[in-house]
Amino acid sequence: MYLFFFAVLYIIFQYANEKSIFESQDKKITSLTEKSERLTDSLNILQDQIAELNYFTLQGNENAMTYIENLGMESTEVEALVSDAILEQNLIKGGNPLIPMEGMQGEMRVNKIKFLNHRWVLADFSDGSFWGEMLIEYFFDENNKLELTTLDAVLYPN
Repeated sequence: MYLFFFAVLYIIFQYANEKSIFESQDKKITSLTEKSERLTDSLNILQDQIAELNYFTLQGNENAMTYIENLGMESTEVEALVSDAILEQNLIKGGNPLIPMEGMQGEMRVNKIKFLNHRWVLADFSDGSFWGEMLIEYFFDENNKLELTTLDAVLYPN
């Protein structure tokens, strides 16, 4: 009789213990599933934002890439070629000739470049104290020679 009573208590204890473990694991699974769904939603939102931001880039614009490919070039090759040409202008004594403004604390230099499409580049420049941005048009002539033209620039007040 004592053995039967002890066995019943042991079975009840095991059942209660396993039930609490199961409920705890079920809560964890539910919590992790909800967190995974939130993260997936956040990831989808970020991917949509990246796609929207990449629309105004050479790599994100199919029409611009097709235009470059019709010239017989690759878009990555064009980005490297144009970036190098703009940054090489920084080495010229007296400041970068593409920048239509004189530096007040030194020579103006291009710092960053962002491709907008197959024709335009947005560039950030400074002399160390004063900062500005400019819009540069790039064009490849019939001999695929690169031509750079500054369309406009703005200098931010200090």
